[in-house]
Amino acid sequence: MAIGMEGAPGHQAGAINRDGSLDTAGARGSYRLHPTMGGFDQMTARLGGFWDSMLGEGRRWWITSTSDSHLHWRDGGADFWPGEYSKTYVHAARTYDDILDGIRSGRVFVTTGDLISELQVTAETVGPRQARATIGGNLPVPAGRDVRVKIRLRDPQAPNHHGDTPRVARVDLIVGEITGPVADRMRDTNPTTRVVVRFDEGSWTRDGEWLTMNHTFRAVRRASYLRVRGTNTGELEPSPDPLGEDPWSDLWFYTNPIFLEVR
Repeated sequence: MAIGMEGAPGHQAGAINRDGSLDTAGARGSYRLHPTMGGFDQMTARLGGFWDSMLGEGRRWWITSTSDSHLHWRDGGADFWPGEYSKTYVHAARTYDDILDGIRSGRVFVTTGDLISELQVTAETVGPRQARATIGGNLPVPAGRDVRVKIRLRDPQAPNHHGDTPRVARVDLIVGEITGPVADRMRDTNPTTRVVVRFDEGSWTRDGEWLTMNHTFRAVRRASYLRVRGTNTGELEPSPDPLGEDPWSDLWFYTNPIFLEVR
């Protein structure tokens, strides 16, 4: 049984030579015909694309970020060590069973280059008999009720494995409608998907390493999902990665969705 896909491929060091210089012909992820976008597979990174199409059908289809480490770049390969660049975080107790359950249940966020190290997203209904859900969860929403979303993340002020201390430049809250299974099984788009709000240093609050953002959806009447992404770049949307790009300069994180089940 499939529960998701590799949101960001391994082999992210494909453009790094043994001496640390950049190979102008090297490709991130070893993708040449279909280049990654901000290090992530196009099926993940394209807004309203394949991933959003799956979520729009109501599928619990989760993403992870892997290293796929075969041969390290210092040894002439195209890889980082596991966790050196790509990380998959699972909200779970420190037991094998709960970690596997967390992956199956989508309690996962992913990041590259240690852009962030902790992240919580909560959605809750406003009013009587309040309900609450977190990443990977389902939120029952009485039709017409407001839904309040809180994003809290840690922007670590410590160097990553490249010696950089990247800063989060922007965080996007994304929403798409759930319309059910589609007749065309080749369809890989969800035209309802959109960025609802873009947060930056002028719209979030900072407390040390922690950033907090809030948004309220008014009078929710349609089944939908919400997810969060962020970057250290100024790109409004991730663009195809050119050959020879330094992977440490183009960092992103993504959460798995929260589903709003309107009743």
